[in-house]
Amino acid sequence: MGLFQKRIDKEIAAYQRELIETHYQEVDNMYRQIRGWRHDYRNHIQTMKVLAANGDMDGLKAYLDELDTDLNTVDTVIKTGNAMADAILNSKLSLAKAKGIPVEADAHIPVKLKMSEIDLCCIIGNLFDNAIEASLALPESERPIRVYMDMKGTQLYISFTNFTAGKKLTKTGNLFRTSKGEGHGFGLVRIDTIIERLDGYLSRNSEDGAFTTEILIPQL
Repeated sequence: MGLFQKRIDKEIAAYQRELIETHYQEVDNMYRQIRGWRHDYRNHIQTMKVLAANGDMDGLKAYLDELDTDLNTVDTVIKTGNAMADAILNSKLSLAKAKGIPVEADAHIPVKLKMSEIDLCCIIGNLFDNAIEASLALPESERPIRVYMDMKGTQLYISFTNFTAGKKLTKTGNLFRTSKGEGHGFGLVRIDTIIERLDGYLSRNSEDGAFTTEILIPQL
């Protein structure tokens, strides 16, 4: 193995460690939020008990209506059927929301996957990170990210779409050129390496002001 290849492998490994650590921090943040919601839930129950004890049915109804509205605004939890996918998607969903980026997600994984959780983590994490970074350069009204995951027969299908400020990205080889710096390219290389190892299919397409990545991974 040449020195250049060793350097590439070392930098990819370092990028993967950083990626996993970032995901860990994001998942930990998500669980902190859940614990906060549990604390709020207890407070809400106590408040409603007081209203009920005082016979204030109008006040109780108004409070329940307010809670219903509030829950509709924070109920962004995705339940795919796969614990790792849930953790990564929801942590990234929380991150996107904090950055003012709306996400339209429709994700279902009704079967046990053959691929490893590390591979799934790296693929979803990189795709979401790239989409978030690209969206930050756009006005808030043009930032939606669309995520779709489901089984197509015996293959896991993953699709990520984000807008690109009306610019068609330049393709070099199998990758689209990025302006995010040298380290970012390793994330794309990592995805390609995983898909190739799993005998999967990957397509990247940039047109009409949108960038879409589609992936199919056999699960038999």
